[in-house]
Amino acid sequence: MHILPLGGAGTVTGSRFLVDAGRTRVLVDCGLFQGLKNLRLRNWRPFPMDPADLDAVVLTHAHLDHSGYLPVLVREGFRGPVHVTPPTEGLLPILLADAGRLQEEDASFARRKGFSRHDPPRPLFTARDAWRAVEQVEPIPFGDSFQIGSLSLEFHRAGHILGAGSVRVVHRSRGSVLFSGDLGRPNDLLLPAPAARPEADRIVMESTYGDREHEEVDSLSHLAGVVNRVAARGGVILIPTFALGRAQTLAVALWRLRQEGRIPHLPMFLDSPMAVEVSGVHQEHVTELRVPGPELAAALEAVQPVVSVEDSKAIHGMNGPRIILAGAGMLTGGRILHHLVHFGDEPRHALLLAGFQAEGTRGRALVRGDRTLRIHGTDVPIRLEVERIEAFSGHAGRSELLAWLRTGPPAAVSLVHGEPGPADTLRRTIGTELGWEAEVAEEGQPLGEAFLKTFQ
Repeated sequence: MHILPLGGAGTVTGSRFLVDAGRTRVLVDCGLFQGLKNLRLRNWRPFPMDPADLDAVVLTHAHLDHSGYLPVLVREGFRGPVHVTPPTEGLLPILLADAGRLQEEDASFARRKGFSRHDPPRPLFTARDAWRAVEQVEPIPFGDSFQIGSLSLEFHRAGHILGAGSVRVVHRSRGSVLFSGDLGRPNDLLLPAPAARPEADRIVMESTYGDREHEEVDSLSHLAGVVNRVAARGGVILIPTFALGRAQTLAVALWRLRQEGRIPHLPMFLDSPMAVEVSGVHQEHVTELRVPGPELAAALEAVQPVVSVEDSKAIHGMNGPRIILAGAGMLTGGRILHHLVHFGDEPRHALLLAGFQAEGTRGRALVRGDRTLRIHGTDVPIRLEVERIEAFSGHAGRSELLAWLRTGPPAAVSLVHGEPGPADTLRRTIGTELGWEAEVAEEGQPLGEAFLKTFQ
């Protein structure tokens, strides 16, 4: 059995890992490259093998950097099953169809404005491609073993977002590999901690925060401090929000603060049609969450859903402090950009970044200290307060990754889904603190030679 990274190596996006067991070939994750242009261009490269030769695809979770290439793979000939957890089955149609619509809109905009290398400009995939891919999805409950040719697989809860799982793959009696997927935090407000990891000969593990810890702060108190400070000066709090997971977590956090009297009773808006739809899936799978069903329902009701463009624009005409949750979480697109254009030039307002900001995104530019952003073809000055709360990140920090590793017996580790610096720092830490073999995976290069010999 050979494990070949086809993405997600040297970067935090584009996760794709080919498991080749001779007559059985499985792709674990099928993600889009995001962020920097040179990464996004990789999405247009031909897949390195005939998709029809894959027996199955297994997705760790629904985020597009793990699932978003699936419509292309299906359009190009993949006809096998796509195995996911039951919550992921509910989330995928929403995320993939929305991504397809955005691809079509971007192509249409490029056609009107006359900028594209393609004539006419074309989307990477369409909403129709997305729906075709969804038809091949087959849900598998956590902990249930399922067979793909000579491989036996199972999902284990990983935290991070609703439905996220680590995937254990066993090749008959000759060894095993565990794909961590993205790992959540042990004290996440919305989700239970990742499950103790099962035994495996090699672990293919994410390294997003491999070189740093999350701040040891009370996330609710930090959030309350920002809200109260900005509200006192009559400002608006903008929170770029991922529709999946972060929007629901922040809704619960704001609801609790309001109920406890720690923030004023401000108007709150969830300006993201996709987040509103995703919230419904959370309510359908509330048993997978740490938050009781009635509290989740009350929290989601407290943030007024905004669906139409007209209602979104109407928020600008209101008076007084308010809180606006809007996509996208790294300022890569979505309605948050329209709000930032409107409010960004006034220091009394604030932008709260609540999570990881990938290289090449506007969110990362602000973290870096930039105070001018290119939005819709115009340079927009950013004079509002920019605040960051890492405590709401959905990714485990360095010590949390190590703690998860320690929940199982020693294994060789291949680090993926991280930028080069964090991944290499974590590699050294695993070697010095745990004494385990560790490597940083490279795209197109099979995982460690010692591992390969185990399975030959």
